[in-house]
Amino acid sequence: MRPTGVQPIPLASALGRIGLAGSGIRADLPLVSGITLDSRSVQHGDVYAALQGGTRHGADFAAAAVRSGAVAILTDEAGAELYAQAPAAAGSDVPVVVVPDPRRAVGPLAGVIFGTTDRDGAAPALFGVTGTNGKTTTTYFLDALLEALGRSTGLIGTIEIRAGREAIPSALTTPESPQVHSLLALMHERGIDAASMEVSSHALEFGRVDGVRFEVAGFTNLTQDHLDLHGTMEDYFAAKATLFTPERCRRAVVLVDDPWGRRLAAAAEVPVLRLRTEPADEGDDVADWTVADVEPSGLGHSFALVGVSGERLVLRCGLPGGFNVSNAALATIMVLASGVRLDELQHALDRHDPFTTEVPGRMQLVGEEPASIVDFAHNPDALERTLASVRRPGGRVISVFGATGQRDESKRAVMGAVGARLSDILIVTDDDPHDEDDAVIRRAVRQGAEAAVQEEELACEVLEIFPRGAAIDRAVARATPADTVIVAGRGHEVWQEVRGVDVPLDDRVELRAALTRYGFSVLSAPRIES
Repeated sequence: MRPTGVQPIPLASALGRIGLAGSGIRADLPLVSGITLDSRSVQHGDVYAALQGGTRHGADFAAAAVRSGAVAILTDEAGAELYAQAPAAAGSDVPVVVVPDPRRAVGPLAGVIFGTTDRDGAAPALFGVTGTNGKTTTTYFLDALLEALGRSTGLIGTIEIRAGREAIPSALTTPESPQVHSLLALMHERGIDAASMEVSSHALEFGRVDGVRFEVAGFTNLTQDHLDLHGTMEDYFAAKATLFTPERCRRAVVLVDDPWGRRLAAAAEVPVLRLRTEPADEGDDVADWTVADVEPSGLGHSFALVGVSGERLVLRCGLPGGFNVSNAALATIMVLASGVRLDELQHALDRHDPFTTEVPGRMQLVGEEPASIVDFAHNPDALERTLASVRRPGGRVISVFGATGQRDESKRAVMGAVGARLSDILIVTDDDPHDEDDAVIRRAVRQGAEAAVQEEELACEVLEIFPRGAAIDRAVARATPADTVIVAGRGHEVWQEVRGVDVPLDDRVELRAALTRYGFSVLSAPRIES
């Protein structure tokens, strides 16, 4: 998904515009019309950015990039040395440009090459959402609300990338920076005037949104996750906070329900609207907008947003879970912060019901009797919010989940304990083990659950069943029409990675098949979804 109308620019000029002129940069560098980090996606006229990866240096693939049409290589000293030693480099006239920190240069350079550095007239108005939980749903809510307002929209996130109606599955929550800038240029080329993007901590840490400036940035919450990357919650918070600076956004909306949100709102270097969706603690600052009058409405809720000066919006969210009230409220105030009038916003909310849009794998309802739900909850806080929101009067909660391999091990036992507290039957199974022993992962989750059962005298029945399809089958076999079956952790994903092999597995397909097998009805026909 690249724009077709990129005007080639002299590479030396583009480097000069991001402050890398001189310092050994040749003046006779070629014209370039694209940039990529992936040697497999090189097109003629591209700069190939050869960066150090987790296990290999991108320079190992530079010769292949040149064969595919790369007209220059951007790298560090180590990459230049590696390429110089490659047999294909001998006699090649493709210049190698060495800069001190190529990863931090790539984003701004992509912005210049694709013409997205100056937003006015060159890219859609951007709404960026960060936080541990709720990013995906909030971006889908933003997209639906912007469409209800008559905007032509784009979406960049965990599930898919869309430039208008054309969609492709996503490989990363936030793509690498050259792809981000290329997508923004493509959206501009197609007349798209607003786009929503998930901004992960990995994206901020590794420069994937460098050179991008958001119209409005939103913050959902911060809970334990990704400590395998960041090490501590303080470092995790610091990575998120870098989005809320003048270089990255014009204004912000911050959920201040948790201490991290309140801290971020106080520290942000841009104008902030504070949004509260849960009752305030004594001594908390007054929020600019507050959720009020929450009432059940179908599977979801109706509620109001009340401004500090008495302004009022009335909303409805059709998705289950109180946390989706928070997601819908955040999307609404972000759009309001972008300059949309209050009356225009209320008209769109009344006429189109945008927050009933289905979000793949996010509180996705597969069957109603028993209530059968697939959700992405894969950390302790998300799991607690999800399980606490699905219990129905007179029915049991039967939960199925595991933990991901080669990720933060400390959350496994915690998730098991959360599941035991909020489930009547907990079935521990496999998530994506990656290269780790699946039995070791299951044991850590199960031990956390069993310890909570014993220490807290819980009535939860804890089972360990694998593979995952068999666990889902057992959950449905144990269910009655009044119960709720919740399959958590993988959401929209359709492949399970086991020791380097991608095994087809879609929780929604498995759950529909089990419901049908035991004589229950399903809400939609079985199919692989993405």
